[in-house]
Amino acid sequence: MQWIIRFSGFVSATMVMIVLAPSLQSFHPAEAIRSSHTHIGGHIRLPGGHIPGSATFRSSFRKASTFHNAAGCEPSRGSGNVCDPSLVHVAITLDFEYLRGSIAAVHSILQHSSCPENIFFHFLVSDTGLKTLVGSTFPKLKFKVYYFDPEIVRKLISTSVRQALEQPLNYARNYLADILEACVARVIYLDSDLVVVDDVSKLWSTSLGEKTIGAPEYCHANFTKYFTAGFWSNRQYSSIFSNRNPCYFNTGVMVIDLSKWRQSGYTKRIERWMEIQKSDRIYELGSLPPFLLVFAGDVAPIDHGWNQHGLGGDNVKGSCRDLHPGPVSLLHWSGSGKPWLRLDSKQSCPLDALWAPYDLYGQWANGKTSIFKGREMLKVVAPQKRRTMSSFYSYQQQERRGGDHNCIRIGVQASMHVLQHMCYIRTNLAERSGQVGSRR
Repeated sequence: MQWIIRFSGFVSATMVMIVLAPSLQSFHPAEAIRSSHTHIGGHIRLPGGHIPGSATFRSSFRKASTFHNAAGCEPSRGSGNVCDPSLVHVAITLDFEYLRGSIAAVHSILQHSSCPENIFFHFLVSDTGLKTLVGSTFPKLKFKVYYFDPEIVRKLISTSVRQALEQPLNYARNYLADILEACVARVIYLDSDLVVVDDVSKLWSTSLGEKTIGAPEYCHANFTKYFTAGFWSNRQYSSIFSNRNPCYFNTGVMVIDLSKWRQSGYTKRIERWMEIQKSDRIYELGSLPPFLLVFAGDVAPIDHGWNQHGLGGDNVKGSCRDLHPGPVSLLHWSGSGKPWLRLDSKQSCPLDALWAPYDLYGQWANGKTSIFKGREMLKVVAPQKRRTMSSFYSYQQQERRGGDHNCIRIGVQASMHVLQHMCYIRTNLAERSGQVGSRR
């Protein structure tokens, strides 16, 4: 019996993960950091020689397809009115270093949403020149650009284990309740180094109960390591966790109740801990610990599938990461390695192929490239990861048809939870080009 694997766009990348599935393992969560680029003449030089802000750089992003709502979506009550109650609100930071990742993140959200016209993006920037680029890449996108003044937080930022963690825009999430319109009562905050492979409305509809924020929690992580010995030995400080069961959570994926945030004044509480850090040095990382101090142990839990984090391992050092066991709704390249940099340098990790189909920049903005990378990575990865595997799926697209019949089971056993979710992703893509939604 011959087993046929058909590669097309995203499917080619997902098959890489299927090969890796038997050896899935959990890695210690890493806070997303901003990568370093070569600085020339006061400018940042990106791969390919483009300087951010230049006409060449801006024109290097191709225009995305226009995505339309499927039948059954709640009709929008106004063109781009941020106070429209039917909208799903998503906040992302934009800067020149991470712009390529941010654009891919937006693209992925639109592609997997059943109601993409009901999504409103709030972009936090320190350079207002990026508004034109976003508008030209996504002509029909509902969005607004908000200027975040670095001076608001600069004096509160202490030195960190990495200079990249000291960038003011990393702290913009602390001020969402102040920056966004008062009518915006809830927002999804996302980092720039991720892609969403599920309908973001599912994350939006997460119940927070009485909590202010929701996020995937990782209670297996050693929570004490996020703070210094001096913090834990100071009863006044460490007692903040006395009546809580604190767990690590990654601040790169959060659902935030802005109304509760405003009522409780959480921005001031975070700033107070940052002031203490300046004098007493109670942690070593950047913007994460203040969030842990205020919210850890008081977070509405969200399924781990919404933050498959830690994919930013450095393949040069032999630390490429696999996925955590479980469903996949969001892939997060937290850590030092970013997929766009590794793809450009031809030193990519296998799972970087899952990011490539959403890239709208330069040479990688091409579906054929994704197919090629997926095939080439299978040649390399399969021999290295070859283990007993008696189950996988053959993905077959039937034009303008969706449903489980598109996923043909060929075996039994082995990481079925991951495979079934990849089956869902493939079916969702087929439906997005057919009945569920349309793009032009």
